[in-house]
Amino acid sequence: MLDLFAGTGAAGIEALSRGASNALFVDSSPAAIATIHENLRRAKLTGSGTVRRADAVRAVREQRGQFDLVILDPPYRLPEASVEALLDEIAGRRLVARGGRVLLTRHSRSYTPVIPLDWRIERQLSYGDAVILVFQAQ
Repeated sequence: MLDLFAGTGAAGIEALSRGASNALFVDSSPAAIATIHENLRRAKLTGSGTVRRADAVRAVREQRGQFDLVILDPPYRLPEASVEALLDEIAGRRLVARGGRVLLTRHSRSYTPVIPLDWRIERQLSYGDAVILVFQAQ
């Protein structure tokens, strides 16, 4: 699984605890990277997680291989055009395996982004001021 804008690493660590074989955590913040390392250590999952300090777009452009699950939790202040460009980059590089899922968290007042042609919206979940859009790669 790929956890972009990983923050504390909670989403990826949860995926690992539920059976994901490995996770790549990406965040640009040095504090977030330190926190992810510490949280992986505490969860005894250091062997299953790779942590990378990088901008999400650069990480996606440099990534090889496919993921069954990609989680994106970008800051709400990230412009919608940037979110759409990142989704296009992920789809264009075929980082999501066929049948794999992409989870995108956005503010409930933001609009639903234009999604890549070979993805479909599977679900939309609302939690307080957050909306999680679940896409499936076809």
